[in-house]
Amino acid sequence: MDWVHILAYITGTVEQELLLRNEYLAAENRILKAQIKGRLLLSDVEKATLSEIAHRLGRKALEE
Repeated sequence: MDWVHILAYITGTVEQELLLRNEYLAAENRILKAQIKGRLLLSDVEKATLSEIAHRLGRKALEE
C-alpha cells in the first residue's frame, strides 16, 4: 500500500467520523429546539461565538 492510498483511507475515515458527529449534533439540535418554548436568550459572548463560527463557515453552508 503506497502513501497515497493510506492518506485516502485516513481522509475517508476522518470524513465519515465528522459526518456522523454532524448528524448527531443536527439531531440533538432538532430535539432540543422542539423542547424550547419561546425565544432563546443568548449572552453577548454566546452571540459572538456563534457569529465567529458562522462567519468562518459561510452563508452557503449555513443555508444548508
